[in-house]
Amino acid sequence: MAATGTGSAAEADGRRRTVTWADPLIGARAAASTSGLEYMQALQKDDVPPPPIAVLLDMSLIEVQPGRAVFELEPAEFHYNPIGMVHGGVLTTLLDSAMGCAVHAMLPAGTGYTTLELKTNFLRRVTTETGRLRCEGTVIHLGRTIATAEGRVMDQSGRLVAHATTTCLVVGPVGDETG
Repeated sequence: MAATGTGSAAEADGRRRTVTWADPLIGARAAASTSGLEYMQALQKDDVPPPPIAVLLDMSLIEVQPGRAVFELEPAEFHYNPIGMVHGGVLTTLLDSAMGCAVHAMLPAGTGYTTLELKTNFLRRVTTETGRLRCEGTVIHLGRTIATAEGRVMDQSGRLVAHATTTCLVVGPVGDETG
């Protein structure tokens, strides 16, 4: 199956999308020299460019505080799977982003994280008719090397669409073999 998203039928229908993004290392360098919360706040205020995945999926960080991050996403056709609904990977990416950023918002400068494990439960189908989604990630536990968080995706009527949990590895600065 071709993944180009362009073809004569799509172009004739006006279904075409071009995605551009800034150099992702700009944000990575900023993240290395600020606390996680300061970096997340800079992302929220557009002081540093968003990561390419946020641009690709058209999701936005709208709230951040220590241990909590909220993203929003408007479901669109370009999020659809072959059976006419938003792909579960889109919702999982939204959840992973909110939970990971909630963890990051609690970390000191020069410290990062990576997802070790992610468990997602899908409760309702999502289409363009669902309306704007709100995803909140909250930290459950933050240790020296392991963090856990949970996330919830709600539709605009306040119904739970999906929920997830994650385990993250907390990592020190590049070159620091103790983290």
